[in-house]
Amino acid sequence: MMEDKPFSYGKIFAIGTGFFALTLVWTFYNAYMPLILGDYIESRAIRGAIMGLDNLLAVILIPIIGAWSDKVDTRIGNRLPFIVVGMPVAALFFILIPYGATITLWVLLIVDIVFLLAMTIYRAPVIALMPDHTPSEKRSTANGIINLMGGIGALIALFGLSNLFGIDRGYPFIVAGLLLFLSFIFLYFAVDRKPPYVGSSTDELEETQASRSFLHGFAQLKKPDFRGHLLILIAIFLYFIGYAGLEAQFTVYAVEYLHMDASTAGFTLGFFSLAFVIFALPAGLLGSKLGKVPIMLIGLVLLPLIFISIPSLPLLSSIIPGINEVTLLQLALFVGGISWALINVQAYPLVADLGGKNRIGFFTGLYYLFSMASSIIAPGLLGLLMDVFSHPALFYGAAATFLIAFFFLKKGSQIIRKKTLSNQEPFTTIS
Repeated sequence: MMEDKPFSYGKIFAIGTGFFALTLVWTFYNAYMPLILGDYIESRAIRGAIMGLDNLLAVILIPIIGAWSDKVDTRIGNRLPFIVVGMPVAALFFILIPYGATITLWVLLIVDIVFLLAMTIYRAPVIALMPDHTPSEKRSTANGIINLMGGIGALIALFGLSNLFGIDRGYPFIVAGLLLFLSFIFLYFAVDRKPPYVGSSTDELEETQASRSFLHGFAQLKKPDFRGHLLILIAIFLYFIGYAGLEAQFTVYAVEYLHMDASTAGFTLGFFSLAFVIFALPAGLLGSKLGKVPIMLIGLVLLPLIFISIPSLPLLSSIIPGINEVTLLQLALFVGGISWALINVQAYPLVADLGGKNRIGFFTGLYYLFSMASSIIAPGLLGLLMDVFSHPALFYGAAATFLIAFFFLKKGSQIIRKKTLSNQEPFTTIS
């Protein structure tokens, strides 16, 4: 019987260490790899294109690896073989990144590619560990624990490891790599070799949903009934360009344009993540009470206003006595993180609602397809704007994506609401 199978929240926290280390490493990589690439590559666009490589590899390879880990059967189970290979190799090559950068660009790129491939090998299996050890009725709570630990990892990366970067470039990579390796050791001894709820977890992976939607989704979106849905998905694609591009290029702006220490730049970016973690739950409650679309629209107006104001902060700090531009930038990013919570917390539930109960998987795939596609091109695109129009174009370009997304989201929701009221909408209402 299902209820007789063992379950432990302690084991979920143990599994969460894998997501903690994964998020910590990715967050630090996204913040500081563009600066390291800057030793050899001046163009922000080229650096951004390299930063988009991890998302491209994810969409292509992770669904294959996830399906493979569903089917493989070894003495140590079906997930651990991939984790045994991927996590230690990723930890080692992450530690080697700053040292490879001191040799030549090609050595750095080889180290980087091996690191990205190793991360790709273990990501799907480590994420699948949670549903393998959790009955379906407890997966929402378990997923909340996993994501909380991921959020803590992101904050430690930006508030803790950033300070080490200012002391020595190699230190934070060593610490993060060791944490990733320790997480591997912990997982190896903590997880069950034959988990009680193991099944096919591939369908739950973001990258799998994205890949399948790429193959099967566009034919559906061409139909007139899906016009409103398509506009909403385009809105998500657009504002994720602004978000992903800003995440990858912020430290470049702060270091190269504001002449900020690299450690201070990463620490400053942490205020955006901190605000999101704090206000994610309140944003979700607001969306439930007032409607997902209205709350998203508020965020899509507030965030570009904040972005547009950021290039003027140095001038403002010279006018206001006692406040420096770094403090103002940290405050602006904190308010920006609140605005991002208003947008992003509502987005996936909104898209999942678009198809009703029978099409949740289909629209989940479309959500991940549109959001991950933007993450592939965003760093290079906003980097190109910085190359052509100077560094502040990062914020003007990001703001433009959010403002354009506002109109697509508003128009798409109006179309769906109108069809619903006239009984033409075959799926569900949105709010």
